[in-house]
Amino acid sequence: MNALVTGAAGFIGSTLAARLLERGATVTGIDCFTDYYPRFIKESNLAPLLAQPGFRFVEDQLQSTDIGGLLDGVTHVFHLAAQAGVRKSWGKDFETYTVNNIEATQVLLEACVGRPIEKLVYASSSSVYGDDVELPFREMSVLRPVSPYGVSKLAAEQLCYLYFVNHGVPTVSLRYFTVYGPKQRPDMGFHKFFKAVLRGEAIGVYGDGEQTRDFTFVADAVTATADAAAKGIAGRVYNIGGGSRVTVNHVLDLIGQVTATPVTIRREASQKGDMRNTYADTSLARAEIGFAPSVTLADGLRAEYEWLKSSPAILAL
Repeated sequence: MNALVTGAAGFIGSTLAARLLERGATVTGIDCFTDYYPRFIKESNLAPLLAQPGFRFVEDQLQSTDIGGLLDGVTHVFHLAAQAGVRKSWGKDFETYTVNNIEATQVLLEACVGRPIEKLVYASSSSVYGDDVELPFREMSVLRPVSPYGVSKLAAEQLCYLYFVNHGVPTVSLRYFTVYGPKQRPDMGFHKFFKAVLRGEAIGVYGDGEQTRDFTFVADAVTATADAAAKGIAGRVYNIGGGSRVTVNHVLDLIGQVTATPVTIRREASQKGDMRNTYADTSLARAEIGFAPSVTLADGLRAEYEWLKSSPAILAL
């Protein structure tokens, strides 16, 4: 496999690139280092990859790079580059999401037309579903996202489908459900929760804490992504969830157990765009790509906690 990984300096992208290298692939990574969180975090994600002979890195936007040159000889594309975050996607900031999530995807897909790409795997999100969907979420549900971020991810997902239908680009989209684990972004819940505990501060929780999420450990999400490149059926969409649908309040209990520290909670107002519940039906992914999450929520939380404890520079942010 000769792979191109977009967003290769990010949380999931860097973990995926490492997995592909372990499997013997040659990997080209591209990332434009958006300022959503500090650059040194992404540089630390990249450092182990840059030490490997099978990896090369390009710092650029998809819209401005020599994308044809990047794709020469590439057999598989993993498109993880995106502007993340539900809460930042409102108002004037939405332009950043249209540029990085929609426009960049269209540029990449257009460049793939007519090339012998075996599979293009796109990292979508459970945010495309919205709140008006029966649980568990199934891929054929009606999609009504409740955040601008969700809209941008759905638009990019639809672009993948139309380039498959009209140009034969062999796209597969994966709807990730709340990925967590070592290297998780600093704006994400578990990272913020553990940081608060380690600093002896109260954990800020939006709403009553009874909202539920289907949490997915990063290693399981990355396995699904790599396997989708080989086994995923072009034109399909797959839910990728960890099978750990629990309330946020239950997560807080687990964090107290993992850290052996009493947890203090500070309740804050619910945020617009936050979904009330997520829960993935992963039967299609199990049947067609062999998806089988293997990391329990307790074990995954422990792994993230140990990583953050050993990362003083990130903890100091």
